[in-house]
Amino acid sequence: MIEGVLTGFTVAVTAERRRDEMTALLHRRGARVLTASAISIVPLADDDALHAATAACIGLQPDLVIATTGFGFRGWLEAAENWGLGDDLRAVLGRARLIARGPKPCGAIRAAGLSEEWAAKTEATEEILERLLAEGITGLRIVVQEHGEPQTEFVAALRAAGAAVDEVPVYRWVPPPDTGPVRRLVEQIVAGQVDAVAFTSAPAVKSFLQLAGESEGWVLDRFRSGTLAACVGPVTAAPLAARDVPVVMPERYRLGALIKTIADELPRRAVRLRVAGGTLELRGHAVLIDEVPHTLAPAAMSILTALAAKPGAVVSKDQLIAALPRGNDGHAVDVAVARLRTALGSGRHIETVIKRGYRLRVDEPAA
Repeated sequence: MIEGVLTGFTVAVTAERRRDEMTALLHRRGARVLTASAISIVPLADDDALHAATAACIGLQPDLVIATTGFGFRGWLEAAENWGLGDDLRAVLGRARLIARGPKPCGAIRAAGLSEEWAAKTEATEEILERLLAEGITGLRIVVQEHGEPQTEFVAALRAAGAAVDEVPVYRWVPPPDTGPVRRLVEQIVAGQVDAVAFTSAPAVKSFLQLAGESEGWVLDRFRSGTLAACVGPVTAAPLAARDVPVVMPERYRLGALIKTIADELPRRAVRLRVAGGTLELRGHAVLIDEVPHTLAPAAMSILTALAAKPGAVVSKDQLIAALPRGNDGHAVDVAVARLRTALGSGRHIETVIKRGYRLRVDEPAA
C-alpha cells in the first residue's frame, strides 16, 4: 500500500536554517527531498555591523524598539552577551517600549525577562506602522530589529512621520558559498522533475531567482504551469506574487503548517484514471496502481504523463518524442514504453497502435 501521503513526489527545500527539520518532516510523509540553500546566514558573533548597531542602540537610549523575529531577537541578546554588552542592552530594552511583530518575537522578549507593550496579531509590519502612525511618533527615537534584509519602506514611513529610526541588522543573508546545488535544482525544475519548492523567506526567493540567471524565465514558467511554489507566508510570497506566480501558503505562518499545506496540495493535483480495472494515479516520479507505488525513470514517466493527458486516445510517436526529457527518436520511445510496461508489471495498461503510436487503455475517470 502507499507508504506516505507524499510518496512519488519530489519536494525541494531552499532554507538553510531548519533545513534538516523540514527534510525530516517531508521524508516522514514519503517525499523525495532535494536541498539547495538559496542563502547563507552570517554568524552573529562575527558580524561587525551588528556589533556597531548594538553599541549605537545602547548609546542612543531609544524610546521604542520593534522586535520582528524571535530567532533574531534571541540572537541579538546572545551576541551582545558574547561582546560583554548583554547587561547594558537589556537595561536599554527594559526602559524602552517594546513592540513585537507577532507571537514568536513576543515569546523571545518574555524569555529575556522583558515585557512587550503590544504585539501585532497579523504578524505584519503594516499593522505596526498603522498603529504607530495613528498614535503619533514625531520626535521619537525608534530602533528596528531587521530580519534578514533592510525594511526599507517600513523605516522610510516611520521617518516620514517624524521619528528618528536606527536599524539593527540582527542577522544578514548572503548568497550561499556553494551555488552548485541551487543551479542543479534550477535545471531539475526546468526539466519538470520537481513537484514543489518550499520557501521560508523573501530573501531566499530573491536569491534563488537571481542564481537561476538566464533560466529565471523558465523557472517562473514552471511555477506558473506545474511546479508548486509553497511559501510560509505572504511576506515570503511577495517576490513571486510580483511576478504573477501562483503561490500556496498556510493560514498559520509556521513551518509545520507549510509542510502540511504541501502534503494537502500535491496529492490533490495528481492525475487519477481507471485503467484496466484498477486505479492509476500519476505523481511526480512514480505512479500508484491501486495505491501501490511504482517508481519510474524520467523517460518512462514522461511517456506515461503524455499518454494520461489524452486517456484512451492514440498519441503519435512524434508527440511522445517531444515529451521525452531530451527529445530523442522513435526507438527511444519504444524503449521507454517497454520499460514502462515492465515497471507497471503488466502490458494491459498500454496498447500499441501499429504505425501510429500508443494509447493508455482507460475504463473511465477515477472518482
